[in-house]
Amino acid sequence: MRLDRSAGPDCHPDRSADRQRGADLLDWFRTRDRDVPWRSEPDPYRIWIAEVMAQQTRIDTMRDYYQRFVAAFPDVESLAAAELDAVLKLWEGLGYYARARNLHRAAGQVVSKHGGALPSELNDLRALPGIGRYTAGAIASLAFGKPEPAVDGNARRVLARLFDIESASPTALDEAARRLIGPAPESAARINQALMDLGASVCTPAGPDCDACPLCGHCLALARGTVADRPPARKRREIPHFDIAVGVVWRAGRVLVARRPESGLLGGLWEFPGGKIGAGETAPQAVVRELWEEMRIVVEVGEPIARVKHAYSHFRITLHAYHAAHTAGEPQPHAATAWLWAKPKDLGRLAFPAANLRILEALA
Repeated sequence: MRLDRSAGPDCHPDRSADRQRGADLLDWFRTRDRDVPWRSEPDPYRIWIAEVMAQQTRIDTMRDYYQRFVAAFPDVESLAAAELDAVLKLWEGLGYYARARNLHRAAGQVVSKHGGALPSELNDLRALPGIGRYTAGAIASLAFGKPEPAVDGNARRVLARLFDIESASPTALDEAARRLIGPAPESAARINQALMDLGASVCTPAGPDCDACPLCGHCLALARGTVADRPPARKRREIPHFDIAVGVVWRAGRVLVARRPESGLLGGLWEFPGGKIGAGETAPQAVVRELWEEMRIVVEVGEPIARVKHAYSHFRITLHAYHAAHTAGEPQPHAATAWLWAKPKDLGRLAFPAANLRILEALA
C-alpha cells in the first residue's frame, strides 16, 4: 500500500514504534549537557522570556541578553510597569524588536487579565501578543507540563525527515510530534527539547550526521533516500538593497534624533533622521531633501562620518552618515514619531538599531 506522504505521517501509526522512537530520543537526550539558561528553570515567566529571545537568535548570542533582562525585570509585573524605552534598550542589538514590544504589551495583559500569572492553556497563551504556535507549545510543555508539541525550525527538520513528510505543514508536523509525545505525555517537555537539540547538532540542514542519530533506524527519509528533500526547500526571494543617507544634525552642541513609530520595522527605536537616496541624487543631497520632507528643517551637510552595511531579514542597506548643521526650521516629524535634541553624552541611554549604533561608535 502506498502511503499519502503529502498530508503528513502515516494515517495508521504504529504506537509501539512511536514509543520506541520516543524512548531512543530521550535516551540520547539524557547524555546531552547543552548549557541552555532556562532548561531547568521552573518559572513560567523566565521560560517565556527565554523562548522569545531564542527565536531567530543563537543560544550563545542571547545568553547575556537573557541574564540582563531578567535581572532588570525579574517578574511579569516589573516588565508590565517598565517604560518601553527601557525594554528596548535592554533588547538593543538583539534584533527583531517587535518581539520586545510584544513582550511588553503581553506582560500588561497578563497583569490586567490573568492576575499577573502567565496562563497555562494553549488558547489563552496564543491570545497574548507575540505568542504563536511554537511559543505557546513551548511554554505549555516546558513551564506547565502540558502534552503539547513545540516545533521550531530544528524540530521541523527532524520530524519531516523522521516521518518523511513531504508537505511539512505546521499541522502535519504537530501531528508527528504528538506521535512521539503520545505514549509518554509527561515527557512532552523533554521530547520537545530533544527534537530541537537533535536538529541543532545532528540532523542539520546540510550534511546531517545520520550515523550519530539516535533515530536513524526509524527514519523514513533515510530509508527512502529523501533526507536532502525534507523538509522541502522554501523558495528564496531576491533580497533588495537600499542606499540610505542620514544626518547627524547639530545645533548648539546637541544632536537631533527621531523616534520611529511603535508599529512597523524597528518600532520605538531612536535613529538619526534620513531616508533612501533617490535616483540621480548624491548622499548629501538626499540628507538635505529627506530632512526637509520628513522634519521641515534646513541643514548644511558636512563631513561623512561612517558608511555602514547592514542586513535585515528581507533586505539589505548601506547607511551613509554625515555631519550636518541645523540652519533653519523647527523639527516637525510625522505625528506618530517623537524627536529630541540630545546631548551627545545622553545618546547612550536611548535604544538605537544596530546600524545606528555603528554611527555612534564612529562618533565616539
